[in-house]
Amino acid sequence: MRDVRLALLDADVHYLVVKDLVNRIRERAVGAEVAKALNPGQQVLKIVNEELISTLGEPVGLNLGGAKPVVILLAGLQGSGKTTAAGKLAYLLRGRGERVLLTAADPYRPAAVQQLQTLGSQLDVTVVADPTLKPPDLAARARQVAERGGYTVLILDTAGRSQLDQELMDELRAIIEKVPPTETFLVVDAMIGQEALNVAQGFRDTIPLTGLILTKMDGDARGGAAISIRSVTGVPLKFLATGEKLDALEAYDPGRLASRILGMGDMIGLIEKAEAAFDEEAAQEQTRRLLKGRFTLEDWLSQMKQMRRMGSVSEVLEMMPGQMGQAARSADPQEIERGLRKTEAIILSMTVQERQNPDILNAGRRRRIARGSGTEVQDVNRLVKQFREMQNILKTVQKSGGRGLPRLFG
Repeated sequence: MRDVRLALLDADVHYLVVKDLVNRIRERAVGAEVAKALNPGQQVLKIVNEELISTLGEPVGLNLGGAKPVVILLAGLQGSGKTTAAGKLAYLLRGRGERVLLTAADPYRPAAVQQLQTLGSQLDVTVVADPTLKPPDLAARARQVAERGGYTVLILDTAGRSQLDQELMDELRAIIEKVPPTETFLVVDAMIGQEALNVAQGFRDTIPLTGLILTKMDGDARGGAAISIRSVTGVPLKFLATGEKLDALEAYDPGRLASRILGMGDMIGLIEKAEAAFDEEAAQEQTRRLLKGRFTLEDWLSQMKQMRRMGSVSEVLEMMPGQMGQAARSADPQEIERGLRKTEAIILSMTVQERQNPDILNAGRRRRIARGSGTEVQDVNRLVKQFREMQNILKTVQKSGGRGLPRLFG
């Protein structure tokens, strides 16, 4: 329970929420549910994961029902990523066939209007802006434009502040009175830490929130703020912003986020990438070869090419659990890519016979391969040594009927 508590606190879950979670987990873990399990340690982890998912809540879809245009209002502190989130939402909704209109209702932050106009230009989406109008009046005009132009969704990008002040809240209330939104999203920076709960409570007590967008999830933040906000305010998490690109907005998945908060990696996302990149027939053939102990350098080369189709190596390793995921966070992505290219060049410089039977690689052959791949003989020797170590591991797995596989992933 101490390890669970530290993992949750490290993920920026509020300490009061952590206390309640740990108590619920302990009640289940000391009962018959664990006593009857074949592997009590794994059963406890399963309970932790289930309680996290229960606290995070089930996914709630975007509400686009009712009269058109559907109004979506984005609120939050300054620097939380509201303007970028507005562009990402517009991209997502346009992809669903909606006609989207953006509104730059933030006349205070320098270049805020220009930023939204730039995003609108990239998306080919119209942006309503008028610095001479107050935000509530601008929102009302934008709704008129949307109604006359046949737009189905109106997104209001409102102003943020460096702190929760009365002026901000009064302005938000005035906007909502003039243009009642169907969805009111609180945009929260995932790296805000323990303060996330106070921010969410401040907004919830002033305006009716319908959802949460957690931004900057592509950094070191693990998303613990989502648990704090959901458990105390009841506001459902709807979207995660996972990068700077306009398509980097994904619907909330409780299982995936729970795994990330616990530091277990994003195995669901990894599986989805693998399914998109790997050839099923080729994978089945390689599996048969592995089980028969026929793993060769050609198989290794094929696996590397398939893995690179899943994205950059650092992105893939970041999604892995255990020691591999930890190594990815401390490794240099460029160094990893250089190492892969070097390995690929060395294998491609070999003959088919040499790839299938590395035992024939004498000193002369290794010098030739090094020259052909633009590497040193030591690099060739290192690759052959790594390959033999991999073969030994696979032989151990083969003899144990696959029971050694988990050890490969830390």
